[in-house]
Amino acid sequence: MKNRFATFWRYRFLLSNLIGRDIKVKYRRSKLGILWSVLNPLLMMLVMTAVFSKFFRFDIPNYPVYLLSGQLLFTFFNESSTAAMGSVLFSAPLIKKVYVPKYIFPLEKSCFSFLNLFFSMIALMFVMLITRTSFHLSLFAGVIPMFLLFMFCTGVGLFLAAAAIFFRDVMHFWTVIVTALSYATPIFYPESIWQGTFMVYLGRLNPLYWYVTSFRGCVIDGVFPSVVSIGVCTFFAVAALVVGASVFWKTQDNFILYI
Repeated sequence: MKNRFATFWRYRFLLSNLIGRDIKVKYRRSKLGILWSVLNPLLMMLVMTAVFSKFFRFDIPNYPVYLLSGQLLFTFFNESSTAAMGSVLFSAPLIKKVYVPKYIFPLEKSCFSFLNLFFSMIALMFVMLITRTSFHLSLFAGVIPMFLLFMFCTGVGLFLAAAAIFFRDVMHFWTVIVTALSYATPIFYPESIWQGTFMVYLGRLNPLYWYVTSFRGCVIDGVFPSVVSIGVCTFFAVAALVVGASVFWKTQDNFILYI
């Protein structure tokens, strides 16, 4: 573990340079640049609010904040896991030329998406001001489920990055899984829509449910995350990180044969 940390510290500048490169590539030739990290979730929230709060008649107090708080966390999960999945594969030219710790690439995608998430939080603060949502001290505790979600996404990203090297079909199948998770997580609909004990327990087996509801509690309800919710979020985060890192490190020596 000490050697791995020393290796990571040696390549920390590569990690920061890769994050900077992704920022430049994403906003290249864009007039507004990084402001799109704020504008994009705002515009998506306006469209989804118009559709779901009016057409489907969801009676949720302060629906814009409810929607945006869930949407931001799910978008982070989607972007980080999808980008990490192809990170090693698309970095093949660099990997073939010089030695680079391969986990740097999926980790960088998670860090880049996490940075975008923080910029997007400006949009959430703006919507809270417009809708006159109360600001509570618990808002600062929202960093806890966000960080635990970052750990979870990093673990999932490591696993997907390794799997995509050997099974390219994973890249197509993951799109289906993410779509299913978007409907299985109460992002745009209330949790009360789940009918029956079976549906309630099935919904709570979804890790994203716990991250989204814990974050919403801090933002909307003004309550600090409960011991149970933090415990479940930590369990999913650690489990994903352990499984993802184990699979990645056990298979990384064979990456060169498949990329």
